[in-house]
Amino acid sequence: MEWARRSWDMRVFAGLVALGLLAPLIVYPVFLMKVLCFALFASAFNLLIGYVGLLSFGHAMFFGFAAYVAGHLAKVGTVSLPYWLPLLGWKWLVIAIPPLTPELAILGGTLVAALLGLIVGAIAIRRQGIYFAMVTLALAQMVFFLCVQAKFTGGEDGIQAIPRRPMLGVLDLGNDLTFYYVVLAIFCAGFLIIYRTIHSPFGQVLKAIRENEARAISLGYAVSRFKLIAFVISAALAGLAGATKAMVFQLASLTDVTWQMSGEVVLMTLVGGMGTVFGPAVGAAIIIYMQNYLAGFGEWVLVIQGAIFVVAVLVFRRGIVGELVALLRQRAAKAGEPQATQATIGLAKPAR
Repeated sequence: MEWARRSWDMRVFAGLVALGLLAPLIVYPVFLMKVLCFALFASAFNLLIGYVGLLSFGHAMFFGFAAYVAGHLAKVGTVSLPYWLPLLGWKWLVIAIPPLTPELAILGGTLVAALLGLIVGAIAIRRQGIYFAMVTLALAQMVFFLCVQAKFTGGEDGIQAIPRRPMLGVLDLGNDLTFYYVVLAIFCAGFLIIYRTIHSPFGQVLKAIRENEARAISLGYAVSRFKLIAFVISAALAGLAGATKAMVFQLASLTDVTWQMSGEVVLMTLVGGMGTVFGPAVGAAIIIYMQNYLAGFGEWVLVIQGAIFVVAVLVFRRGIVGELVALLRQRAAKAGEPQATQATIGLAKPAR
């Protein structure tokens, strides 16, 4: 059963990758790159809320701060680190390095996001439920005001004109089509990391914590440690998405680190299907499509988006992918195909 379920998942994933390889022949590559970045962001967020049961209202801090770090490393390079001396107080250690290549800049943004996730997670996982959500929101606002005040972020202007240097000295990222396939590879790598995580023994423990944390503790699992590791993985992948987006649009701005961005990724996950494998990516594609093609309505886009969200929650309570899988399971059950039903369950298992 397990083999059949994973085989089904991989077939669906292979089909989506094949679609992604052909998509730029029809759709504008920059739009597709934006979809892929937010699909990875939503999938990273879903790892936390869908498989651990932790609702973070501050995930934009990892997404946006990694974008700033990657943009700064790619454009300026020089790093300034604060340190404290007993008699002299706070000082700055300036490390003069040349601007980094895109792959190193993205890696740097991802590592900083992971470190930030470690710090935030160590504080936030001490609380549960709404208290956890409020702690993450408060810390995200602190990071937002840090980005407003810090010199390297450019304040309200952000970091603009981030250069697209050749990746690995070979790939010309100035060509949108070439860069699209790089972003597609980054998304696939991130998605497979998430998939492997949730289907590993570690992932089974995370699901046990989501279902009944007290029982997981009684079985001897170090619940706090598992939560922290999952939080860091989610933060790192969110940072990977943000750093990649900064390189795509050659811009890192306050928009990516606001609380509205944290709310947006929640919306993407719920519309696509929380606790499903492919749901967040589908939800991200739908929301980005709406934002792009309804931009002519101006501020009314938010009203339209809110109305669609309400309808989606009322009609598709398990998300679009969750409802689709439930429908396939019902049809398979009526046809007397239990094996097909079990395989379909592997496509997406909604969180309880």
